[in-house]
This record gives sequence, structure tokens and C-alpha cells, in this order.
Amino acid sequence: MKAPYEEIFMRRALALAKRGFTAPNPMVGAVLVKDGRIVGEGYHRRAGMPHAEVEALRRAGEQARGATLYVTLEPCSHWGRTPPCADAIIEAGVRCVYAAMQDPNPLVAGRGFARLREAGIEVQVGTLEAQARQLNEIFVKYHTTGMPFVTAKAAMSLDGKIATHTGDSKWITDEPARRVVHRLRARHDAVMVGVGTVLRDDPLLTVRLPRLKHPLRRLRVVVDSRLRCLEEAQVLRVEEAPTLIATTEAAPLDKAARLRERGVEVVVLPAGEGGVDLCALMRTLAERGVTGVLCEGGGTLLASLFAQRLVDKVVFFYAPRILGGREAPTAVEGAGFSCVEESLRLDRVYWRRIGRDLMVQAYPVWEPDGTCSPAL
Repeated sequence: MKAPYEEIFMRRALALAKRGFTAPNPMVGAVLVKDGRIVGEGYHRRAGMPHAEVEALRRAGEQARGATLYVTLEPCSHWGRTPPCADAIIEAGVRCVYAAMQDPNPLVAGRGFARLREAGIEVQVGTLEAQARQLNEIFVKYHTTGMPFVTAKAAMSLDGKIATHTGDSKWITDEPARRVVHRLRARHDAVMVGVGTVLRDDPLLTVRLPRLKHPLRRLRVVVDSRLRCLEEAQVLRVEEAPTLIATTEAAPLDKAARLRERGVEVVVLPAGEGGVDLCALMRTLAERGVTGVLCEGGGTLLASLFAQRLVDKVVFFYAPRILGGREAPTAVEGAGFSCVEESLRLDRVYWRRIGRDLMVQAYPVWEPDGTCSPAL
């Protein structure tokens, strides 16, 4: 069955939105249609650059007058880094606006629609809303709960090992899968690892995508309760990207002082079970405007995040390899569940081939009675 007219153009707007790397802003796409054909389209490329509606209006020029705008999110009505999109739409003479969803940001939250309607523009809301909400799941969670959206990522062999028993992990997955990981980093404000990963792999944790004209400097977060991170670690090169180390009062003061002198942000947080209180860390990140955190492990940190019900999404990569070994680390360590029936279930499961590897994406089902947050 042929899709409704409105859905066809909204799908195009959603496809455009996916091209942007806009954190902490939402991903937005816009399509202007007149007499059944597209006369202008655009998407929000990154924070601080023109919004999708403005790009579409510029491309349409005078043809925007009397046109219908399809946009994935409510047009903004306030001044931020850029002028209000609602005013630009009104000035351009757009006749009708189809929006997939209302903006959850309290600064907008219906005000953009109200501004358009006051100007006599017809507004329809809800076309492909579910797809639009998933597209901006990071933005939606942050503005509805005040906490960051947490994605748990791991790359492993088919038997669930993230490294060999000697600690070797480069590279389990192939280059195409690693490029997808860099796109994931670009979609989040922050990339987080535990100190064990830093000591074992010495990662840089930057966004490296060849098509980016300007580098994306995402916040790198290292969870290190006793400040064991080596001072020559790549992740501490603040000229590459900012770095925050979350530690506790168990950290040596002299080492913390040296790191701060180099420009590394060292934040002392309460101690939780087994290390840094991760709930306190997430609140701290939220207070500084971090909307999404990509946690790349290792297994101890992921286990703690699952145990504290902080994970919103799981993205696991599986390579067609068998590493074996009782001592080889796994993606989620900790004590684990005592029986299968109590284990954490995942919903909305999606998978696809990436070269020789397999990517699985899913969402934890957190029960309100707490049955899915035991001693992982």
C-alpha cells in the first residue's frame, strides 16, 4: 500500500536529519513542498550552524511562499546560538507546517507551534512521531528527565570476549564497524570508559570521520576511583579533546593537581559500590549540559551501569572470531544473575551486517519493581 502523501515527505526529512552531528542539539531535517514537488530542503549539520528550516528556506527562496514545510521537530521560537526558526518560517510566507513531534525542551515545548498558528499558518503535529522520537532519543530523555541518555557499547568475539586472556583487543572488529563506532561517538556529547580500558588499550577516544570538515571535540570521561590512569595516556591529551576524570577522595592529591595543571578536569565524587558513584557522575554530567554518554567499557564499568539501571540502549558488535579463555574479559562482568529468569531482558532488537561483523542494537526493559537491577 502506498504511503500517505505526508509520510513520504516526512521520511525524506527524517533521512536528512540523520546526516547531522548536532549534540547537544537535536537532529532535525526539513523539506519544503510546493505543487507536489520539493523546492527546498535542509538539515541541522552541527550545533551553532543554521537550523534545518533555515537551510530549506534559503534553498527554496521565493518558492517558499505558499509552500508546505515538513519538519521532524517543532520549529524553535527562542534565540539561542541562532535566531528563532518560527519567525523565519512566518516571514517566508509558508502556508502549512507538518511537524513530526513537539520539542521536549521547556524553552520551546509548544511555543513554536503557537507562534506559527498566531501568524495564520496551519500546523499539523504527529506524522511519523515514533520515528522522530527515536531519532532524537538522546535529546528527548535529557529534556524530559534531566539526565543523560546512556548507550552501552562493546565490540567482542562471537563467544563474548572483548580481549584475549593476555589483554590483546586490537582489532576484534574490522574497519567498517569501527567507522560506525566513530559515528556513535559523534552522536553523543561524551565518550566514557573505565580506567581499566585506559590502562589496557590506551585509547584516544576522539571522533575521527574523514568527511568532517571540522573536528568534533566530544568530552572524554574516564571513571578512575583511585586515579590510576597513567599521566602519559593518550586520553589525557587535552589538545585533542577535553577530558574529565571522575574520581573519589581515595585519589592522590598531588597527581590530581598535576593533571589539573595540564588542563584535565578532575572531579571528586562520592564513592559507590566498587568505585565512583555512577549516579552522581551522571547528575554531574547533566548539570554541565551533557545530553548523551556513549560508554565504551570495559566489562566492570558496563556491569556497574547495568546494575544501577543507568543504561538506556545497548549497541554490541560481534566479530566472526572465537577467542576463548576462562580469564579473557567479557563485555559485562560483575557477579551476574543467579538464574536466567531474573536476567535483564532487551526489547526493540535490531541487527545488521557491517562488513564481516554484526551490530546488535536493543533497549533494556527496566521493570518498575526493580527485578531487573540485581547484583550484576
